[in-house]
Amino acid sequence: MTSSADPHDPSQVCESSTPSASSEAPLAGITVLDLTRLLPGPLAGLRLAELGANVIKIEDKGAGDYAREMMLREGEAPPGAFWRLLNRGKSVERFDLKNDTDRVTFQDWVSRADVLLEGFRPGVMARLGFDYETLARLRPSLVMASITGYGQHGPLAQAAGHDINYIGYAGVLDQLGDTTDAPIVPNFQIGDLYGGGQAAVQAVLAALVSAQRTGRGRWLDISMTHEVFRANLVPAVALHRQGHVSRAGMDLLNGGVPCYQVYRTQDERYMAVGALELKFWQTLCDVLGRSEWKGRHWSLGQAPGGDDARALQRELATVFASASQADWTSRFANADCCVTPVLRLEEAMTHPLFAQASEALTP
Repeated sequence: MTSSADPHDPSQVCESSTPSASSEAPLAGITVLDLTRLLPGPLAGLRLAELGANVIKIEDKGAGDYAREMMLREGEAPPGAFWRLLNRGKSVERFDLKNDTDRVTFQDWVSRADVLLEGFRPGVMARLGFDYETLARLRPSLVMASITGYGQHGPLAQAAGHDINYIGYAGVLDQLGDTTDAPIVPNFQIGDLYGGGQAAVQAVLAALVSAQRTGRGRWLDISMTHEVFRANLVPAVALHRQGHVSRAGMDLLNGGVPCYQVYRTQDERYMAVGALELKFWQTLCDVLGRSEWKGRHWSLGQAPGGDDARALQRELATVFASASQADWTSRFANADCCVTPVLRLEEAMTHPLFAQASEALTP
């Protein structure tokens, strides 16, 4: 969708697929120019739009955002659900930033904007003549967030990468191991979603507060790999405690205790047990009718990954394998002990918990 409004007037934008933001929304009156593609930057723009900002997605006049063509249903014309989910509530403009006329139009938009999101490799904006110093002369209060894989500087600044590479470098993929200690490929993009999208939103909001107080914006260097590395806290605790990172099944939160584990049910589904605190564990034992297990807990001396923990995990696995997921969900429904079903997304979409939120995943 493209705008039919005057492209030289940043106050005019095309109609969005969602209602305009309420004037009471926290970011009402904030204008965001979103030059990003694929997942991290568009997610940041989406979150800012959900907070009430007026987000204008700027795509080139050729193929545009690659996400338009990705993960289409058979026979579906672009843009597909991937692009639509990430860009709801935004308006879209098409600019060729190498074209003189479009460059002037883009500068007009910048002179009225509060935030600019970009996800090019380091140096691209400067080569286009739109480095932060140049843009700040047009709009001194502008906050520009540059989202890259490895940051603007450093040994990998110009290297290509995707989520799996970022979390691999950050020591996170190593922690997503199975019982054979082999890394798994997660279908939740930690680097893109947290290290890119959410980290950019956090930094932008802080920079906007400063800009409103001082009248001066700033350039934010968002490295997805560095953000994920900084958040890799629990393995870092193990490293400081024992000199090395714990392998899968050997620590408190990575499968080393019976009270914090996933168990297969009779119908090949799973239950998530998060009874970390002793009171929760003992309630779980009551529900299962196994009062003799109440003292077998890490807080009472059970060693994570030790012989007793492994033996009790096997016993629990046998118990959970004796009934279906629905049966266990019913049994634990009114028990305050953090035992819940592992839902598939299509089940989560219809769960009462997400009655109002599921539309966020409906393109």
